[in-house]
Amino acid sequence: MREARVYSEIVPRSMPLDEMLAKRPKGIIFSGGPASVHVDDAPSINPAVYDAGVPVFGICYGAQLIAQQLGGNVERTGGGEYGRTTLTRHGSSVVLTGLPEEQAVWMSHGDAIASVPDGFTITASSPGAPVAGLEDRERAIYGVQFHPEVAHTERGQDVLRAFLFDVCGCAPTWTNANIIDEAVGAIREQVGSERVLCGLSGGVDSAVAAALVHRAVGEQLTCVFVDTGLLRLDEPEQVEDTFLRQFHVDLVHVKASDRFLEALAGITEPETKRKIIGETFIRVFEEVAIEHSDARFLVQGTLYPDIVESGGGDNATIKSHHNVGGLPDDMKFELVEPLRNLFKDEVRAIGEELGLPEDIVWRQPFPGPGLAVRIIGEITPKRLETLRQADAVVLAELRRAGLERQIWQSFAVLPAVRTVGVMGDGRTYEYPIIVRAVTSDDAMTADWARLPYEVLERIASRIINEVPGVNRVAYDITSKPPGTIEWE
Repeated sequence: MREARVYSEIVPRSMPLDEMLAKRPKGIIFSGGPASVHVDDAPSINPAVYDAGVPVFGICYGAQLIAQQLGGNVERTGGGEYGRTTLTRHGSSVVLTGLPEEQAVWMSHGDAIASVPDGFTITASSPGAPVAGLEDRERAIYGVQFHPEVAHTERGQDVLRAFLFDVCGCAPTWTNANIIDEAVGAIREQVGSERVLCGLSGGVDSAVAAALVHRAVGEQLTCVFVDTGLLRLDEPEQVEDTFLRQFHVDLVHVKASDRFLEALAGITEPETKRKIIGETFIRVFEEVAIEHSDARFLVQGTLYPDIVESGGGDNATIKSHHNVGGLPDDMKFELVEPLRNLFKDEVRAIGEELGLPEDIVWRQPFPGPGLAVRIIGEITPKRLETLRQADAVVLAELRRAGLERQIWQSFAVLPAVRTVGVMGDGRTYEYPIIVRAVTSDDAMTADWARLPYEVLERIASRIINEVPGVNRVAYDITSKPPGTIEWE
């Protein structure tokens, strides 16, 4: 919605209808979700919403909910439809107007709508969904089984714009300047005249968060860079050069790699890793805060996908993000999270608006736990160095091929298995490296990048020849869903 310059709010389905209508919405959208309408306590909505005089649009589970609540039939298919598929449009449609008769869309569903309620027409179908589009124009209720909100649905934004502008009568007035002004105002109201610390990683999220807070409170801000020992090759030096020497930020550099590695020794379970890193990170901050005893607030670059994937409410826990699920209950700071309701593409746009340099704004996303979630199994200094060197090769070769800006994330993964190989006419038993590269706009969904064979060949050759202890390279061609972008 915001990409179409229309202001939107995400609210829980449990919000009372009168409270929802008090916001005077021009439209209400039911999102997708992991549940089935057939399970006990399946997420639902007050059916009075359909008679409230506000247009309704259901996506995936939201479309199934509309069909079920209004008298249609949703069936368990015994299978599913996941990833890219072909949508066939039928007849005329308000929200599918102007779209070709067949197009590629992104699906992620198990159940399927078998028949529509009275008053509805079927506007589209797919191989796994006999009803992939339905609408009741008289009541202004619409639904689609596919996901128009993801980048891999070819004309998905056109579908959303049709609902926004042709059905709801919205105007495209929501801009980056609005977002910045509101964020700055909210920060000033929350912080007042208190001192603020910011966890600065050098990535785009923390950089934009720091820039927003600095615009709001200026010299009240001190940025703290914690070197966990889990960063990419030469990253600590890059952070210092950018924020300390170029932008003259009040920067505290804490070298704590030994402490993090000691806390992670012997740990193999991914969620435990994340929680240990999150808690250790905060404890280091608290020790820095002793020297800044008047600091009451902690800035974090938490994004909306972090909140969604970390679970809570109706959301399934996909993976706990260290700045969401890994924070200790007895933390002494009050959090300032100016990006909490934004997606990565919005954050990049705001970073450009704030005047941050291009190499920061367009830096590939990097997980808070760093290389720890790209090493399967135990984390040791030797395994870290192996992965760090392999990862540097991946990034260097994509940069050399001019593909870096086309890729959402690209990196190496070190699994906890060994593989037989032949090197120098002798048998080897070393680690493989898995290369992962994906395209995406918001990290909520992603597709594997179709890298040229010659680029993959150079990556594999360099890793095997330059990184000790590696004798095989594989390429991950899993989309999200069903996989996630990171391996852990």
